[in-house]
Amino acid sequence: MLAPKSRTDSKQQFLLCLLLLWLAGIGLRVTILAVPPVIPLIRVDLGMSETQVGILTGLPPVLFACAAVLGSLLIARFGAVKTLLAGLFATAAGSALRGAAPDIWFLYAATIVTGFGVAIMHPSLPPLVRSWTPQRIGFGTAVFTNGLLVGEIFPVALTIPVVLPLLGNSWRASFVLWAVPVVIIALIVMALAPRRPASAQPKTPQRWWPDWRDPLIWRLGIALGSVNSMYFSANAFLPDYLHHIGRPDLVSAALTALNVGQIPASLLLLAVAGRLERAIWPHVVCGAGSLAAIVGIAVLPGPGIVACAAVLGFFAAAILILMLALPPLLAPPDDVHRVSAAMFTISYSCAVITPVFSGLAWDLSGIAQSAFVPLGACAVILMALAPSLRLPRKTDA
Repeated sequence: MLAPKSRTDSKQQFLLCLLLLWLAGIGLRVTILAVPPVIPLIRVDLGMSETQVGILTGLPPVLFACAAVLGSLLIARFGAVKTLLAGLFATAAGSALRGAAPDIWFLYAATIVTGFGVAIMHPSLPPLVRSWTPQRIGFGTAVFTNGLLVGEIFPVALTIPVVLPLLGNSWRASFVLWAVPVVIIALIVMALAPRRPASAQPKTPQRWWPDWRDPLIWRLGIALGSVNSMYFSANAFLPDYLHHIGRPDLVSAALTALNVGQIPASLLLLAVAGRLERAIWPHVVCGAGSLAAIVGIAVLPGPGIVACAAVLGFFAAAILILMLALPPLLAPPDDVHRVSAAMFTISYSCAVITPVFSGLAWDLSGIAQSAFVPLGACAVILMALAPSLRLPRKTDA
């Protein structure tokens, strides 16, 4: 009689962990993506220039790169769950504070708090996947990444048609409202997250500073950076490119396709991630598919650009999920957090730098399509790095 009960309890615990991972994924992005829909209102209210708008939107990825290693330190000292909770509460506080901003400098400071919270959360998720779903690492990664994608889509899709009308068109109140689900997620994690028994606690302090001499973290960071660079740069340059070629009517459709195109990949990986997590060929296929989509965006007419944006979103999301599963697969259990932190530091640094190269290519050449050349280079780098990752077989792990 005990065995069936044990199996039932184990299944319930597994499902609970998946729910917590999914909610944490939502908390990673929902406050960050609450900004773009209300930028026109903020710009008018605070008298912002376009340069100031660029700084506002660029602060989060800079924080993601700069504060990831601090997240590793917090995980080593206090554990992944407590670091996740600190990140969720900091993110919610920063979002709410943005709603009280009297000027642009206060808004910048509150955005830094929000970005800091997300930055320390990033390296906490791979160790939690390793701890909570050790036999289903690819599936657990797909679950929290699906939550991340949902967290990107909700504020973008709902803020303008639903949230703002309910709040009297107040961008300040919208920031407070989007902080509420993050607080709720934090409270749920606080109440329900599994705790490691005292006997399982490490006897010696965990290391937190990444081993920057390890080639593995550079391969992981640059590979993930290639994915992030393609995604962020495409979001940045598609609107101007479509205006340049005389198709401003397709801006909304193209950006929607790029972002919504990620959802089918996330759902597909939920079904097959366990069979693909240790294979090299999906990385190569996703890199090739991304390259084909980037070329299509640069050479095809209007409707083809929208279709290729959806394809790019699909392959970018698929490779993102596979990449995020690698630290728990490749690193020793006590090193997952610091390998993850290094990977995020390098990858988001690439995501900040690549759009600059895209802008320079356009400005120096005068050819709009040249802005997508650095994105194509990122896809090639991704394909070139894939064979060097040396993923272990499941029996070896």
